[in-house]
Amino acid sequence: MALNENTSTDSLAPSSSVPVSQACTAVVGLGYVGLPLCLQFARSGHRVLGLDIDQKKIDAINAGKSYIGHIPSDDIARLTKDELLTASTDFQQVKQANTVVICVPTPLTKHREPDISYILATGKAIAPHLQPGTLVVLESTTYPGTTDTELREVLEAGSGLKAGEDFHLAFSPEREDPGNPNSHVGRIPKVVGGYTPACLEKAVEFYSSAVDKVVPVNSCRAAEATKLLENIYRSVNIALVNELKVIYHAMGIDVWEVIEAAKTKPFGYQAFYPGPGLGGHCIPIDPFYLTWKAREYGHPTRFIELAGEINTAMPDHVVSVIGEALNTHKKSINGSSILVIGLAYKKNVGDDRESPSYSFLEKLTEKGASVDYYDPYVPVVEPTREHPSCTGMRSVDWSQKQLQSYDLVLISTDHDCIDYNELTQWAPLIVDTRNALKNITTSPNQVWKA
Repeated sequence: MALNENTSTDSLAPSSSVPVSQACTAVVGLGYVGLPLCLQFARSGHRVLGLDIDQKKIDAINAGKSYIGHIPSDDIARLTKDELLTASTDFQQVKQANTVVICVPTPLTKHREPDISYILATGKAIAPHLQPGTLVVLESTTYPGTTDTELREVLEAGSGLKAGEDFHLAFSPEREDPGNPNSHVGRIPKVVGGYTPACLEKAVEFYSSAVDKVVPVNSCRAAEATKLLENIYRSVNIALVNELKVIYHAMGIDVWEVIEAAKTKPFGYQAFYPGPGLGGHCIPIDPFYLTWKAREYGHPTRFIELAGEINTAMPDHVVSVIGEALNTHKKSINGSSILVIGLAYKKNVGDDRESPSYSFLEKLTEKGASVDYYDPYVPVVEPTREHPSCTGMRSVDWSQKQLQSYDLVLISTDHDCIDYNELTQWAPLIVDTRNALKNITTSPNQVWKA
C-alpha cells in the first residue's frame, strides 16, 4: 500500500485485539451522525461513551430519551439500561477508550471557506487523554489532508504520542441519510482510509465489528476525497435539473413530467429532482471544501462553483413564481400573507440546517409580505447565527381557518404527514416546489409549480 508523503514508515504494529465486550468506543459529537453511530456500536456489543459539550444531549441520553425525531427513545433507553451506552461532557474519560470517533460539524465561514475549528478543538480536548494504541477516527466531512496534517499535528502536540507509531489514525466518511427508513448504519458500506497500513488494519477491524461491509482505500486523503465526490456528484446533477426547471418553466413544460418520462430509459440515466434550493449540512457545504483546497494546487473547480451558483439562485426563481401566481389574483407580494410549508431542509426530519425555507421567510418579508411557516418537525426556530431575524418564530396551527387566511401557500418541504387534500381544499393559491400535489386534482390556476 502506498503511503502519503507525510506518513511515517515506522508503522505501529497492530495492538492485540480487544474483545468487543470489553472494548470502549468514545464518540465525540452526538448529532445526526454521532448518535446513530453510538447506537450501532452499542448494539454490536461495544461499551460506548458519547461525548458532547451540549449538556441537554448528555442528560437526554442518560435518561434514555431521544432528541432526534427519527431515532426512537426506546433504542437509547434499552442500551443505557444495559450499560452499553452512557454520555458525558467530561473529555478526560477518553482515557478509557480503545477507539475515539470524531463526528463534529464542519461548516463554512461567512466568506464561504472551510471551518475545521470544531475538529481541531476536539483534537485538543482529547489529545491529553489519549493512551498508547488508541485508534482515532475522523468522520466529519472535510478537505483531503485534514486528518493526516492538521488533526494529526494537534493530536501529537497535545498527547506527546506519534501517529503511526504510538496511536492509530484514520478517516471514515459518514453516510447518514436522515429520514430514510431504509438507511441503517450497519448496512451501509463503510469507506476507511488509514494514516499507515497498520492504522488502516486497525480501523477496518474496528468497523467490521459493527458494519456489514468495510471498503478500505489507500489513505486518509482518498477516504476524504470519496465523501466529497459523493456530494459533489449530487450537487452538480441537482444543479442541472434545477437549471432545466427554470428553462422548461419559461417554455411551459413540466420538468417533473419530463423526468418521469426519462426515467423509463433502463440505461444511461439516473433521475435527479429539482427543488427550491439546497439544504442540510452536506450538499450546500461540502463541495466548497474541495473548491477551497483546489486553489492551493492552482486548479479551478468550475463545475462545482457553477453548480453552487445555480442552486443558490433557486430561491429567487421561486419568489419570482410566487409573484406571478399572486399577480393572476390581482395581488402582489407586498401586502400579501404567505405560509411556507416546511422549515426542515428535507422531508420527514427536523433538521433545518441550511434550509432554503429560511431564504423564503427572509426574502418574502423583505418584499413586504407577512410570512408564517408550518412544520410539525420544527415547532420553533432556535437561535441561529445564520438567520437571527427568524429566531423565536413558531409553527402555526394546521386548521381550515388558518390556511384559508393566507393569500398563498408555498410548499417548500413535502413532509409525508401533511394532508395535501386538506391543503388544496383550504388554500386559495399554492406554489408547489416539490411536485407534492402531482396526484391531487386541483382547480385551474390554484397550483403553480416552481
